[in-house]
Amino acid sequence: MSNPVFHFATVQDQNIIWFLKRNCSVTPAQLGWLYASLCVVSLGIGVFFWFQGAPLVLPFAWIELAAVGFAFMIYARHAGDGERISLKGRQLVVELENAGHLERAEFNRDWVRVEPSADDRSLIELSGQGRRVNVGRYVRPELRPALAREIRRALRGV
Repeated sequence: MSNPVFHFATVQDQNIIWFLKRNCSVTPAQLGWLYASLCVVSLGIGVFFWFQGAPLVLPFAWIELAAVGFAFMIYARHAGDGERISLKGRQLVVELENAGHLERAEFNRDWVRVEPSADDRSLIELSGQGRRVNVGRYVRPELRPALAREIRRALRGV
C-alpha cells in the first residue's frame, strides 16, 4: 500500500486512525477548578451580605451555584465525546462515544459503503453487512465530503 497524505487521519504502521473529537476549550478538570473558585466567590459575597443584614442574598447564591453546577455537569459529561475510526488490516472499526456510552461497529473493509446520509453536508454513513453507522458529527459540514473521500481512498488502499 502506498503512503498517501491524510488530512484527518494518522498513520501508525499499517493502521489508519481517524480521531474526530468535540472541540472543547475547557477540560472537565479545568471546569471543576473554575466552579470551585466561583463557589468561593459567590458564597463569600452571600455570607458578607448575610452579616450586613440582607439574608436573602445567600439562598439566591446557592440557587445560582446549583444552576451553574448543573450546566457545567452537562458540559463535562459531553466533553469527551468523539468518534474513532480505525482501519486495521481487513477490518474497519468504528467507535462512537456519547456521554460515556460507547457504541462499536466492525466492518469488513471490502464490503463497506461510504456515502452521505442525505446530501454532501450531512453526516457520513458507513454501511455494510446489515449495519449502519453515521460519523462526522465533529467535523464541519463543508469538510465532511473530504473526510468521506479520505475514508474511501483508505479503504481502497490507494
